[in-house]
Amino acid sequence: MNLHFEWKRLESLTAAELYHIIQARESVFVVEQQCAYQEADGLDLHAWHLRVLLEGELAACARVVDPGLKYTEPSIGRVMTLGKFRKLQIGRALVAEAIEFTERHWPGQGIRIGAQAHLQHFYGSLGFQTVGDVYDEDGIPHVDMVKPAPI
Repeated sequence: MNLHFEWKRLESLTAAELYHIIQARESVFVVEQQCAYQEADGLDLHAWHLRVLLEGELAACARVVDPGLKYTEPSIGRVMTLGKFRKLQIGRALVAEAIEFTERHWPGQGIRIGAQAHLQHFYGSLGFQTVGDVYDEDGIPHVDMVKPAPI
């Protein structure tokens, strides 16, 4: 499997690339998870966007929000793999790439995420630690997790 990882700021995305990211996020988070929420939350303007392409097709994506906006630390979010690609287990490679990018761009700051609670084990296996209690975000149980900065 030959995955292509592509990082861009919002202003560098083409209209078609941005459209496909939004379409993918809405198909997973709004339609599939039946969650009505504000997709355009203002943070995309201050984030790096990761597109994972497989044979030229968008398979997965995530964003890394600059530190000081959502959390004190930089934050990985909007992590998703389109349904037709899930059997390929791209999620681990997606998050590993996002972690490496974030630690390289903001060394020594750690990373904070708001993870869906059922994914705590997955993120824990990538070095994140649960901080705080489970809370409701748009009708879905979430929990904050932090990956401490490497020493």
